Amino acid sequence: MKGKKESKTVVQEAWIKELVLKNPAKYLLIDDIVSKHKNMEGSLLPILHDIQFEFGCVEDETKRYLANVLNLTRAEIQGIVSFYHDFANAPSPLPIIKLCGAEACQARGYRKLRDEIGVVANGRCQIETVYCLGLCSAGPSAMIGSDVHAQLNTEKLRHLIEAL
Repeated sequence: MKGKKESKTVVQEAWIKELVLKNPAKYLLIDDIVSKHKNMEGSLLPILHDIQFEFGCVEDETKRYLANVLNLTRAEIQGIVSFYHDFANAPSPLPIIKLCGAEACQARGYRKLRDEIGVVANGRCQIETVYCLGLCSAGPSAMIGSDVHAQLNTEKLRHLIEAL
């Protein structure tokens, strides 16, 4: 990241070393993600998306680590994480189904599917509404993990939920 230059204190450096020693694989992966994006304009958002994808959340200690690595404040990281509801502070204990509620999917039965799927899911998964998964001509659609499913109806979604 370009911009602020600030030297890290001895306490910050000791904290980072201790954190990395607790879970070296995690912070090696975070460093790889940061390296992949750090030279691009507006790199924080892609970094946070990749971290969210890999770990299911952006935990407080990860935000603090990123602030140190990217030479940002924790408030800057927290501001982005709290602004976009796609980022979570803790991993969800349940599988997450992101059901598209954009206009095209609404025209193709999103509301009926959303109402029926709550009964089908019966607490086995977390259902979130998102706005546009990019399958407007094949809605209603949903994303489970990194897989996107189109032309859904209650029966198709029931099979997907049972496979979780």
